[in-house]
Amino acid sequence: MKPVLDMTPAEIQAGLKNRRIFLVDVREPAEFAAERIHGAFLYPLSTFDPKALPNDGERMLVFHCGSGKRSQTAIAMCQQAGLEHHRHLAGGMMAWKAANLPVISIDPATGRPRE
Repeated sequence: MKPVLDMTPAEIQAGLKNRRIFLVDVREPAEFAAERIHGAFLYPLSTFDPKALPNDGERMLVFHCGSGKRSQTAIAMCQQAGLEHHRHLAGGMMAWKAANLPVISIDPATGRPRE
């Protein structure tokens, strides 16, 4: 098993921009709907199946959650299933927002997305 590799918000942002990262959000649907990182794909931990993850052979999979704990759990599940995934956004959404990086959120008054 590979040790978990912590990635910074800046590394994730650069990887998304140049399409080298497939960002997997393992939070639950309500959390994802409330706010998310543009370009992230939802694979909730409550129904997580490592074998259902995409693998285009070009982009590395990187996991994220709210604080970093659930993404580490997803990595452990992947490795138990024989997959080599081991990268995550250290500090999760909290770190992303602390770095003042953009999120997509829903305006509760209108139901419309705001960035």
